[in-house]
Amino acid sequence: MADKSLIGRALGVTTVEVEKGRLRTFARAIGETDPVYVDEAAARDAGHRSLPVPPTFLFCLECEGRDLMDLVHTLQFDLGRMLHAEQEFTYHKMCHAGDTLTFDTRVADVFEKKGGALQFAVNATRVTNQHGEHVADLRCTLVQR
Repeated sequence: MADKSLIGRALGVTTVEVEKGRLRTFARAIGETDPVYVDEAAARDAGHRSLPVPPTFLFCLECEGRDLMDLVHTLQFDLGRMLHAEQEFTYHKMCHAGDTLTFDTRVADVFEKKGGALQFAVNATRVTNQHGEHVADLRCTLVQR
């Protein structure tokens, strides 16, 4: 049964510095061919102050510093039956190499489907930069079968 008392529970705050080398590696790994993601001169020519953060890279950064087993325990899930169901990004401001991003995550919702056979947990993360500017919101839905 979905434990509604989890809604609003803090899942932790992590802070990560965005590194150029990791951005380049990620861009190559996803097959990104736009030079703004790997070449600083191309990024500057395109109006960026440094290499821009590729859209889905924030998910990678959000996972850093998190203890997966602590999350599983808090949600009362069984790791062997848990799946990543959905990921959503809402961007408010561009992020670049050299930024220090803070990820503040909370349980946004818990619910069931199929008479309790599927249990869902939705985590919401507010991302701010080193200036305290709200740069993005992430929503991650996990399901336990």
